[in-house]
Amino acid sequence: MNERTLCFLIRGNPPQEVLLGFKKVGFGAGKYAGFGGGVEAGETIIMAAIRELAEEAGIQVTSDDLQKVAILNFIFPTKPEWSQRVHVFLAQTWVGEPTENREMRPDWYAIAALPFAAMWQDASHWLP
Repeated sequence: MNERTLCFLIRGNPPQEVLLGFKKVGFGAGKYAGFGGGVEAGETIIMAAIRELAEEAGIQVTSDDLQKVAILNFIFPTKPEWSQRVHVFLAQTWVGEPTENREMRPDWYAIAALPFAAMWQDASHWLP
């Protein structure tokens, strides 16, 4: 099963907003999601999460900034090569401002008003 990461920046105490990315190209294009992706050769899950946040949102975090909150298993019976184990992290501290790039456009959303209609169908079941 493919190992992947998914990171959400949250702000407020208690948390009031979450940073989502609008995927502009590739797998998931046209949907909002967290920031993350695959684990490259020689990387740990944490290293991959840190790299993906930097690449997709321009945000710098350390391993101490990431709080692991879930592991989600997505099984694709008719396409087993798509099956993945996703390690989900939250971060409340980081360096930098979210910036758009060719792959993602970051947008802040109130936690009480997440755009579930524009996200993967499963998000409404596990993200809240």
